[in-house]
Amino acid sequence: MKNLFTILGILLLMASCHSPEPRRPITMRSGTFFKESVERNKALFAKEEAAIKQIIKNDSLNEYFASENGFWYRYIAQDTTSTLFPEVDDIVVFQYEVQDLNNATIYSKEELGLRTYKVDKEDLMPGLRNGIKLMNVGETVTFLFPSHMAYGYHGDEDKIGINVPLKSTVTLLELKKTEQ
Repeated sequence: MKNLFTILGILLLMASCHSPEPRRPITMRSGTFFKESVERNKALFAKEEAAIKQIIKNDSLNEYFASENGFWYRYIAQDTTSTLFPEVDDIVVFQYEVQDLNNATIYSKEELGLRTYKVDKEDLMPGLRNGIKLMNVGETVTFLFPSHMAYGYHGDEDKIGINVPLKSTVTLLELKKTEQ
């Protein structure tokens, strides 16, 4: 009987000596958050694009151009003779104002003053960064930016809220080319 208990004890010990099973996560990630985020952003962009296209449609007196970067613009004053455009590392001096799509002024020219900017080397709203490179000295351009080309989902933490499409009128006053 004693041998039976010993053998039974050894068998129980051997049966209990197996590698531990890993714990399963309580919640499993399926990637739905990212898919939903992409769908929200697509819907937001479609809504903003429709609003901008309606502005363009209502402004039949002016010709608007679509940029490669996802914004629209029109010339108020254009220089068709100049071929000097700002490039990386050039220094530009410009004046601008920022409005919402309903023409309510958010930042006036006076409030913002003259801005000196080293092209693509300083912090500037993405739309303006790309828009300035389309301008010649003396030109005034009005840009229509969807929110992702403006201040996006952060806003400017002052007057511009999250996901706000903007209108900005810019005058390029000076261009200092840098030697490459």
